[in-house]
Amino acid sequence: MNVEKFLADTAPQIDKAIEKYIPRKLTKNSALFKVNPPLYSYNLEPLNKAISEPIWDMLDRGGKRWRPTLFLLICEALGKKADYCLDFSIIPEVIHNGTLVIDDIEDSSEVRRAKPCSYKIYGMDIAINVGNAMYYLPLLPLMVNRSKLSAEAQRDIYEIYVQEMINLSMGQAMDIAWHRGVANADALSEEDYLQMCAYKTGTLARMSAKMAAVLAGADDKLVEKLGRLAECIGVAFQMQDDILDLTGEEFAKSKGCVGGDISEGKRSLLVIYTLQKANAKDKKRLLEILAMHTSEQKLRNEAMAIIKKYGAFEYVKALAESMVTDSWKEVDKLLPTPEAKEKLKAFAEFLITRNK
Repeated sequence: MNVEKFLADTAPQIDKAIEKYIPRKLTKNSALFKVNPPLYSYNLEPLNKAISEPIWDMLDRGGKRWRPTLFLLICEALGKKADYCLDFSIIPEVIHNGTLVIDDIEDSSEVRRAKPCSYKIYGMDIAINVGNAMYYLPLLPLMVNRSKLSAEAQRDIYEIYVQEMINLSMGQAMDIAWHRGVANADALSEEDYLQMCAYKTGTLARMSAKMAAVLAGADDKLVEKLGRLAECIGVAFQMQDDILDLTGEEFAKSKGCVGGDISEGKRSLLVIYTLQKANAKDKKRLLEILAMHTSEQKLRNEAMAIIKKYGAFEYVKALAESMVTDSWKEVDKLLPTPEAKEKLKAFAEFLITRNK
């Protein structure tokens, strides 16, 4: 399967489904007002200017839409047609984009996907509110289509949503505390990093897989195993992001520089591994540069050279591949649809070997 083409072909379907529930321009007939009609008036102008417009400004910047695509592939691998799951697949994608709006504020970022960050365009107050709204608006498909779902499926999906949103905040707390220096980050272990990633980056992938499995009627054991596979894919995806941030020119264009994670003082696994392996001089220097939160490319390059010196890129790439391979073995024999299963496997492999 040509995964890049598959993602490109699927993305417009996902965007169309998002627009069905979160339109570019709210009207009195929008899904939001069908499930939650206003008591006094339909004053649409402020909602469109401060909700719909900023949401679609972010969504229209692109992105791979891999989380909803994973959702659809899991439904297909469990014997369900994509159109049955499409509307529900938007849940993790809209949430993901909401986290980007909030992350950029928390990180004082300047650029997101080759444009000024949302808060730079719309202001801090609107951006914070929009990011928060994007955590809840994608639940509209569940409200609109509740008659199509059993009470048990609804219960399980909402429970997955709540659990994973809690995890998301836990992971973000760990990440921020480490790179802002409010918690000791100089002696972090690989396990510490993996837990942060499982909370933060693994969460929305795990949400996608578990919700899809519930909708497809999988038993509890398979729901959990697919969740674990997706978590590993999400964590491995983050590891590849960390590598590309320091090595990928095309990837770096979307963030505005090569080595943006160095400027943030981010404790990626690349950094943690290097700090464990480096001699005292290199360790001290890497920690100094991370603490500077520098925007000087020369200093970023110096930090990246130290990381490269100790083989961190090779180690992290190998770990990412082994995590996905091992978790795939747990679900391989449990998926009933051979062709769809192979598509899912190819998709997972692509996400951890991509170069942009």
